Amino acid sequence: MTGPQPSRATTPASRSCGAATVYGDAPYLEALTAIVREHGTLYAWASSQPQPRALRGRAPVFVAQLPAVRTAVVVRHSWHGGLLAPLTRDMFRRPTRAPLEFNQSRQLRALAIPTTEVLGYALYQAPFGLARVDVVSRYVEHTADLGMVLANLVPAIAGDAALEATLTLLGQLARHGVVHPDLNVKNILLHTPSDAPPLAMVIDVDVATIGGVSPARAMARNVARLERSLHKWNRQFGSDVSDARIAAFAQSALARVPAASAAGDAS
Repeated sequence: MTGPQPSRATTPASRSCGAATVYGDAPYLEALTAIVREHGTLYAWASSQPQPRALRGRAPVFVAQLPAVRTAVVVRHSWHGGLLAPLTRDMFRRPTRAPLEFNQSRQLRALAIPTTEVLGYALYQAPFGLARVDVVSRYVEHTADLGMVLANLVPAIAGDAALEATLTLLGQLARHGVVHPDLNVKNILLHTPSDAPPLAMVIDVDVATIGGVSPARAMARNVARLERSLHKWNRQFGSDVSDARIAAFAQSALARVPAASAAGDAS
């Protein structure tokens, strides 16, 4: 039998702008198109803006205030990872993974799974019919990734509180059969709203699958991937999380497998 299935994907509206095509929903589409028209790319514009804080993924990630709609956004330029990255660099086969990330963000948020909100993206012509892509997400204040917290680089968030929030997130993912094959300490953000415990959010959701597996299987897969990441983080950077504590965390997660969100279960 199959588990809960994701909702149908939607295609955002688009605007052509020279060699670029901009995608998003109103009111963001017009604002993003105007930026590309004036600055060439969304990333070039964001890199020129005053930065409230330093962010970094495979390359610098910039925070800027979107004109007209007065919305703070994160703009990143997509790059390949892995062994072929020096060759493929930032060029992707169309339509790239940006449309999938746009839809996955919406679907997860509709399931009440905390994740960042993708507002739009832009594709730019590249050689051989390929494309370069910038992705724009709503900026969430007061966040740090799980790796930074466990390395004691975020005094405002205690490690125990961060791990407890992560257990909650794992349960939310499992309940809806969501498997994130790259669930690591950098893809979990801890948000600290005022006067409330930390909230764990999952990011880089374009690689996730939604539905189709049981809560138990989703939990097992996500925990196994995150457990490997926690051990690797300890080896590379060090933290207060011992191997025994990581094992206890994994066992606690596996003991919290929730019921499925709808009738039916996956094999």
